[in-house]
Amino acid sequence: MNLWFRLLHLLLCSLFRPRLEAPFGVSRLQFRVLPNDLDSNLHMTNGRYWNIFDLGRLDLILRMGLGKVALREKWAPIVGAGTIQFRRELRPFQHFTLETRLAGWVGTRVIMEQRVLVGDGQKIATRALLVTGIYDRRARAFVGMQQMMDAIGSPLPPSPALSAAAEALLAADAALKRDDD
Repeated sequence: MNLWFRLLHLLLCSLFRPRLEAPFGVSRLQFRVLPNDLDSNLHMTNGRYWNIFDLGRLDLILRMGLGKVALREKWAPIVGAGTIQFRRELRPFQHFTLETRLAGWVGTRVIMEQRVLVGDGQKIATRALLVTGIYDRRARAFVGMQQMMDAIGSPLPPSPALSAAAEALLAADAALKRDDD
């Protein structure tokens, strides 16, 4: 149930938070580990990270101005693949920061990086890479980055070079798709 409250809080707060510059703005959200985020080991359960990451991606989309366009055009943000690395546990009531950013793009595929940071030194507790995209429900096709940036009135610079981890994620995603055939 707390995710509904977190979602409502995010939607209300996003109205008053500054716009993020597309495509390189970084969303930073503050959270606290709540009792219903915990597993039997009394740290944040692995599955909860993916739910929290949804909120970070939503904040990024809304604050870059893509939310209104997505509603109007019947576009839906989609996650196609992801990988996550856990480095430090999150204990009950611990504060953490979620950072979400675009790491690069290839055609209609957008690589997002999401990091959970803890402590005064903001050490990485968890890091995830995701293959995402915007799906046009009317056209039944994915929207390219140029179309997305045009829709929000932002120029599209070249994609940053993809990291080795991002390239590996794209390769793993392609391999899994080939295995389905």
